[in-house]
Formats: sequence, structure tokens, C-alpha cells
Amino acid sequence: MTQVRSDAILERMMALHPKVMDLVLDRVWRLLGALGNPQNDLPPVVHIAGTNGKGSTQAMIRAGLEADGHRVHAYTSPHLARFHERIRLAGTLITEDKLTSLLDECYTANDGAPITYFEITTVAAILAFARTPADYTLLEVGLGGRLDATNVVDAPALSVITPVSIDHQQYLGDTLAEIAGEKAGIIKRRTPCVVARQEDDALDVIEAQARRLGAPLSVHGQDWHVASEHGRLVYQDDRGLLDLPMPSLLGQHQVQNAGTAIAALRRLGASDTACEAAVVVPVWPARMQRLRKGPLVDLANPIELWLDGGHNRAAGEALAETLASLAPRPTHLICGMLNTKDVAGYLRPLSKVAASLVAVSIPGETNTMDAAQTCEIAKSVGMPATSAPSVPHAVAKIAEETASGRILICGSLYLAGRILRDHG
Repeated sequence: MTQVRSDAILERMMALHPKVMDLVLDRVWRLLGALGNPQNDLPPVVHIAGTNGKGSTQAMIRAGLEADGHRVHAYTSPHLARFHERIRLAGTLITEDKLTSLLDECYTANDGAPITYFEITTVAAILAFARTPADYTLLEVGLGGRLDATNVVDAPALSVITPVSIDHQQYLGDTLAEIAGEKAGIIKRRTPCVVARQEDDALDVIEAQARRLGAPLSVHGQDWHVASEHGRLVYQDDRGLLDLPMPSLLGQHQVQNAGTAIAALRRLGASDTACEAAVVVPVWPARMQRLRKGPLVDLANPIELWLDGGHNRAAGEALAETLASLAPRPTHLICGMLNTKDVAGYLRPLSKVAASLVAVSIPGETNTMDAAQTCEIAKSVGMPATSAPSVPHAVAKIAEETASGRILICGSLYLAGRILRDHG
């Protein structure tokens, strides 16, 4: 049995997509009802929303819970190389057989009605989680929160809101407060919620929603604190202080994500051992990941090759901070982005730490920004920039012009996924 079977069903599901992309839950509720409402049979749910850091935070929470011996379901999106990455059943990626069966069942139950790809595949994940014994279910929001397809659980064990920033304005609103309102839509009545570091406008909205629903908050800077000190991660809350190794995931922003994960684990009653595992165990692809094998690595040699999938202003700021913390050497960017993103906002902080940029288009993506346009935007924020027809051409171009430094492929998770398919 091969992956072609699930890919074929996923392709059919794309044809069901409504003509207009609208954020509603009606289609999800209809299909869940046709399948017997599996959302009511999930193991205790931890629901995670936010703009940046959702995936890393979820990976850390999962590592901590598993260190305490729990079986954990996890749902994340988008995938990088294979759809199966989205659904982890009791600690293991879903098999091809099970995925094919679930997708076919959901496709049949939907009976040809309009539904988005994300909605029907989210329902398939929920159905899988309801049928497989586990101790916890981690659900990562896809877009927003209030009207996201994952927001169908009446009483989760815990809600988590990672940092909120400007992104997806066409769906979530133009201001930070409007976007925070959508993210805060996952907060449920009297359900505890862990809140990562936020800008004041976002935090005000989240706190107001929690007050309306009587949901107890555990807020960064108020109820818990995290920082890096002398090469260690120091976390403190009303239960005491934890002195831990630095996160296995690179970047100061991962210290903040680790703090959020630890706060969530403490809320769930996890052990100190679990909190340490949350910091040191996770591996999360395309988050400042060093590539060590594959054709592009051979092409770049001896220049280091890195990969990151961040794609908005806050991600650009975090990535610039991470690059500034590495050993000083020239960093050359290969950047491909979608035309729905704030390209200038992403590149502006990177212009302060990168020596040059080679722009590429993302192969196979309808909404890719043309490489020439990305190049012009990079120049407009003060970054020396050229364009290339592909990533291999860009790597070769940089390798011809310099024998040292690092190359960072960045700008989109879709581009990162293309690279990882060839690099494991």
C-alpha cells in the first residue's frame, strides 16, 4: 500500500472547496454530526492558538506529557513533506492504511457538500483521535481560533494562546486587537488558559474575554516568568523555580515558547522531569534547522545550510535575533514568500543581519510571490538582493561568490516543505 491512495483522496477533497473562503463552523458541525459527533469522545484536550510558536509549543507540551508516561494525540498544520505529519496517534504518526480509511469515510459522509480541505481533514483527525485510546489530545489551531475547524470542543482541559501578531489580515482583521479577539475565541467558560507574552493591545482583549467567561488565566509576566540566564533557562511561578538547560530548538523566542509549554504542563500537574523533557527533547523541522545531508548541502559545501519556515513580521524579528546570536559570519538568505504575506515587514529586521538575499518563487504554489518582486521589496528595505530561477540555482550562485558564512533558506513553510522532501 502506498501514499498514492491517501494523496488521491486528498486531491478529491480539494474539489469540494467552497468558491468563497469564509470562516464558519457550519460545514464542520454538519460533517461531525454525520459521523456521530466524535468531538465529544476525545481524550482531554489542550487547545493551542496564536500567531507564532504554536507548533513549537505543542511539540514541547507533547514531549513533557510523554516524559510523564502519557499517551498523547497531536494535530498540527500545515505539513511539510507528508500529510501524515499532521496527525499523531498516541505518540505515532498515523499510518497510510488508517489515514486512507479515515479520509475515505469522511469523504463519503460529507456526500459531496462544499467543505474546505482544512475542515474535512481536521474532522478526519478528530475521528481518529476519538477512536484511539490516549491520555491527552493536543489540537493546534489552523487559522484564527473563534471560527477555526478545531474549535469544536466544549470543555477542553486547557487553552493556550501563544504570541499574537499581525498576520492573515484578510480573514482575522487589520488590528492587533481584532486578531487577538479571534485567537481568544478558543477560551471556554471556566476553562484555564495559559497566555504567552503579548503586546498590551492583544493582552487586553484576551483578559476581557477570560473575564466574561470566568476562565482563570496564567499570564506571562504576571503568573509565570521565563528567561535565559548564564546559558540556562530559568522558569518561575507560584510552585517555585526551575533551572533547566536551554531549549533544543534554537532562538531566544524558543525560550518564550518553552516558558509557555512549562506553564501549560504545570497547569496539567506535570512533574519537573516532564518540564525538563519539554525543553530538551523536541525536534521541530524548519524552525532554524541545520541541514546536514542532501543535494543542496553538497552544492553549498563548505558553507552551512539552514532552513526556517517563518513568514510574518514577528517571525522575521525572531529570526533576526537568532541569527545575531550565532557565531559571527556572513548570512546569505534565499527567500521565497507567498503574495498574501507582508514581505517588507518580514524582511526589514533581517536586513540588519543578512549580507545578501537571493529571491526565488515557490514551485507549485499558485500564490507565490514572483522572485523579481521579492527582490525589489528586499532592496526597498536596504538589503542587497538578486533573483534566481530556483533554490539550487540560488545556492550555486552564493557558493560561487563566497567560500564562507551560512546560507538560510527562508520565507515560507511551503518552501521549507519542498526542501525537506529532498533532505529528510
